[in-house]
Amino acid sequence: MMLVTGATGTVGRHLVAALEAGGHKVRGVSRSGGGSAEDILREGGVEALFLHPRAVGERAGELAALARECGVRRIVALSAMNVDDPDEYQPSRLAGDRNREAEQAAAGSGLPWVSLRASSFAGNTVRAFGAQVRGGDVVRYTFRGFEESLLDERDLGEVAAAALLGAGDGVLELTGPQSLSHGEQVAIIGAVLGRALRFEEVPPEVAARGMIGGGMPAAFAEALMDRYRRHLDRPQHPPTDGVRAILGRPARTFAQYVEAHRASY
Repeated sequence: MMLVTGATGTVGRHLVAALEAGGHKVRGVSRSGGGSAEDILREGGVEALFLHPRAVGERAGELAALARECGVRRIVALSAMNVDDPDEYQPSRLAGDRNREAEQAAAGSGLPWVSLRASSFAGNTVRAFGAQVRGGDVVRYTFRGFEESLLDERDLGEVAAAALLGAGDGVLELTGPQSLSHGEQVAIIGAVLGRALRFEEVPPEVAARGMIGGGMPAAFAEALMDRYRRHLDRPQHPPTDGVRAILGRPARTFAQYVEAHRASY
């Protein structure tokens, strides 16, 4: 049996689907329900544990230790490509992710382990651009030239499933197949949708105000703007071949992501 924390989230739902499609028994827990990971571990029968850094938070080390005591044979942690950066350079920490703690818990568990260091998710573009695309043909955002290799969450879920079943060892760096600027991302969205979208660059303080007005914490928005500034002169996390190494196929392109999520734009 596989135990998946964060089972209903952006990554967890794809991971659970991949495991179930392969006929594997899964117990999922999340903040919205599914029981306690600790109780499920103590019941026995868990072969592998997936540590989601937001779902388990500061409890990652305790869960990993308990997993070993309860006979778990493998731990897979979700982490991030920027996990070694200072805390203030990791916007996701301000949203509750504890990537470093999850990775360290897996590595220090004494069990075979994998840490999935993921690049930015393709789904982030829905939050950044989706409402504007739905409302018109002009997308206003900051740092047109900032580049990153967007990772399709479906690929991440499938890699996580393979890792729980024994693929990979240690740290895996996972990205999409292309490094794309903000301007290129919007152009691809437009091409897939058959629309002539126009990217209009705005100052970072304007973009940050918009995010904060939409409900994002100010500290998160400011840290995100700082991330863009630091990497404006070079792609952040250029493409790796990590997805192909585990799944035997290339990572999905951003255009494929947009096609599969047309309704979100």
